[in-house]
Amino acid sequence: MTTKNLLVELFVEELPPKALKKLGESFAAALATSLRSQGFADDKSVVTPFASPRRLAVHVTDVIAKAADKQVQQKLMPVAVALDAAGNATPALLKKLAALGADASVVPTLTRQPDGKAEALFLSKVERGMSLALGLAKALWEALDRLPIPKVMSYQLPDGWTTVNFVRPVHRLVALHGAEVVDVHMFGLAAGRETQGHRFEAVNPIVAIKDADSYAEQLKTEGAVIASFAERRAEIEKQLQAAAAKENLKPIDDDALLDEVAALVERPNVLSCQFEKEFLDVPQECLILTMKANQKYFPLLDATGKLTNKFLVVSNIRPDDGSAVIGGNERVVRPRLADAKFFFDQDRRKSLMDRIPGLAKVVYHNKLGTQGERVERVAALARAIGDKLGGEALANAADRAAVLAKADLLTDMVGEFPELQGIMGRYYALHDGEPAEIADAIEDHYKPRFAGDELPRGEAGLCVALADKLQTLADMFGIGQLPTGDKDPFALRRHALGMIRMLIERDLPLDLMWLFNAARLADAKVAEQLSDFIYERLAGSLREQGYSALEVDAVVGLRPQRLGDIPKRLAAVRAFAALPEAASLAAANKRVGNILKKAEGSVEAQVDVALLKEEAEHALFFALKLVESDSDPTFTAGNYTASLLALARLKEPVDAFFDHVMVNADDPALRANRLGLLAILHQAMNRVADLSRLSA
Repeated sequence: MTTKNLLVELFVEELPPKALKKLGESFAAALATSLRSQGFADDKSVVTPFASPRRLAVHVTDVIAKAADKQVQQKLMPVAVALDAAGNATPALLKKLAALGADASVVPTLTRQPDGKAEALFLSKVERGMSLALGLAKALWEALDRLPIPKVMSYQLPDGWTTVNFVRPVHRLVALHGAEVVDVHMFGLAAGRETQGHRFEAVNPIVAIKDADSYAEQLKTEGAVIASFAERRAEIEKQLQAAAAKENLKPIDDDALLDEVAALVERPNVLSCQFEKEFLDVPQECLILTMKANQKYFPLLDATGKLTNKFLVVSNIRPDDGSAVIGGNERVVRPRLADAKFFFDQDRRKSLMDRIPGLAKVVYHNKLGTQGERVERVAALARAIGDKLGGEALANAADRAAVLAKADLLTDMVGEFPELQGIMGRYYALHDGEPAEIADAIEDHYKPRFAGDELPRGEAGLCVALADKLQTLADMFGIGQLPTGDKDPFALRRHALGMIRMLIERDLPLDLMWLFNAARLADAKVAEQLSDFIYERLAGSLREQGYSALEVDAVVGLRPQRLGDIPKRLAAVRAFAALPEAASLAAANKRVGNILKKAEGSVEAQVDVALLKEEAEHALFFALKLVESDSDPTFTAGNYTASLLALARLKEPVDAFFDHVMVNADDPALRANRLGLLAILHQAMNRVADLSRLSA
């Protein structure tokens, strides 16, 4: 069947810029999926999305004008109802056939098929393929229903009666199959071939699309619009790099800002601007943030990463003389930078220490008290962690940093830009004369803020960051505020992962239970819930790092208290699993575990040598003694690989034991002694990891 390429466009009012990329991708993917499911396209059809501030469009190759006819089986009724005792059609069957446009002549062609416990009659008929107009209408509604719309608008159609809910009002609909318009109606519009170009710079205000394949080129040449989001983004990036290179500078690297700006312009034109150098006295984080967040500008940095007084603007017009656009943007940014300078100057008039009493007036949570009370809890925990890791000096530094860490929440700058919390605290602490270690800790206590973020740079920052995250977890779990599904309003998953990273990557000698006690997590049930939560996050993180599920289960299954040991334990398990004896020992370990679980009463891990009757018992007992003499020192030293590899010598005595020794002997003393021997074996094999989890 002949195919043609299909082009569909919704021309709308300005779409939300932060959602445009996803809207475009989703619209194209969902519409193509529906067309494929209806038989108008196949997997070989190439789908190209288009998205600009005022349009969502998609180009699909190899689309047929009419779906193929299909042979379908339609259920009529149970055989017992359809046919009488002689096998003739009953009135009920004839009535049903008449309703379907058939008569008694088709009765011999009806088929019997099982239908539950009985049989039913089925009518075979050809279902005519749907036209592209109908199929496209269905595909469009399905695609629009699946759009990830951040907020729906309601608006009236021109008839004055009909109300439509959509992301933005739709003004034109283009639907072309090759060069032919597809007869589709939606949003009170009939599909055509006309769309609109750039508001000011289009050669033709109305662009009549010749055919599906000329859409992008005509919009570019006649409409002054780059319809492809990806192409427009690449063009912006290219122009940014070229403009920055002329100044021997580099634009700030920010993919989210680049996506947002690509969603704001149809015909990008990058221009170079500047502001007064006096504003550079303000911390560069403040200036960068106000330029990015408020103006969507690209600040320029020098080779060392220091902010300069130059920035780039992405304009939506290309005048012959850009000086008016440049001057306008320079005038607009000046008050923003002046505000930042004012906030910075005003904030430094009051020290962080003087702001601390104000935290007692800020509610943290209605069940957990004020920010001031929370700071006291975090400071006490940070001091305990500091004392454990470095003695009194580190405890004092951690305590001081924790007390000051939240004070910048009450500054004007952080009030205006919450993203700067911690960062501004560091600047203000240095201005107050605090040591660099304390100032760095104030900024770093929020780290790691996201996956891949760096850890706190100093020991005091590490103590406060660990305390802040653990106290948040302990507090929220204590009042039952656990994450559910994809809802995690207090970012507890991120806090747990941050804790895990610090404990592992810095190899901190801190046990989880010690940390829970230091955080005054007294409720055993809550402690268990939090422990489960942390180990679940740990297991997921390790799998994402490339460890196998078996390796992770073997190590995390033991719930080691010191997370800093985890990498060494995983390396030991991987080395052990490579041994030829590994599979047999893992299976034996699983068997030993099952035997001990089924044993009546508690089993003591001890052996009376006098009760060792069989040669295989003696052999296993003395083999265990030899292995323990080798593995105990290495285990104590943290050399888990050597400790596990020593177990390889147990394969033969373990196999011989199970071949020749009856564990559940009739003699109670003998049985208890053999169970005790297995308990010793179980302990020796499961100190580093639960090796039974390596058994298939």
